Amino acid sequence: MNGPEIRVEFAPELHLFVPRARPTGATRAATDGVSTLGHVVESLGVPLTEVGALLVDGREVPRGHVPTGGESVRVRPVAHPQEVPGAPLRFLLDVHLGTLARRLRLLGVDTAYESTDLGDPALAALSAAERRVLLSRDRGLLHRRELWAGAFVYSTRPEDQLREVLDRFRPELHPWTRCTACNGLLEAATKEEVADQLKGGTERSYDVFAKCGTCGRAYWKGAHHEQLEAIVERAVSRSTQSG
Repeated sequence: MNGPEIRVEFAPELHLFVPRARPTGATRAATDGVSTLGHVVESLGVPLTEVGALLVDGREVPRGHVPTGGESVRVRPVAHPQEVPGAPLRFLLDVHLGTLARRLRLLGVDTAYESTDLGDPALAALSAAERRVLLSRDRGLLHRRELWAGAFVYSTRPEDQLREVLDRFRPELHPWTRCTACNGLLEAATKEEVADQLKGGTERSYDVFAKCGTCGRAYWKGAHHEQLEAIVERAVSRSTQSG
């Protein structure tokens, strides 16, 4: 390292982003008298989407603070629940989070998702244009400056991913109101209105249907309904307890 140094200690939740800081969670970084503390933390590997309070020698400072040699920095994780000011809470998920996208839509959470890879620049631009929180496991994507807001998804298991998002953002839940295929809003439909999508057994066995107002897909309480109901019940119960 060249120049004066600062000591940077990361909260345990952030250790996965900073291998050089293991096992203690602390490392040293050079300062140049120009770069902000936010830039220094990000250069060490932590996306700013995951950074909460920054403490310098015990006092909280903004990300724009320019560190000087000898300072001791503590980096805390973002607080839960996380406030997302200035827009209704809406999400954008990258191509690798399809199951999470469908489960958020099942809960009635406004969730944009494309099954084809739009590429990092396009995703970041879409996040900014539609003011959506981008959820991703791609650290590089979360470093992009044009993002409106973002969050790293820590788990690889859909069940845990859903819990993460609900605990971190606590979105309002409106189960069974969105199309899991396209995110459109559902509306009640008669059997005649969705007859072209029903097979003989379904047409004979069910009488209550819904239809997506955007893509036209039909919904009814079919073979997988109990599994979906369990997902909804767990999420609603968790949301009620945390609220």
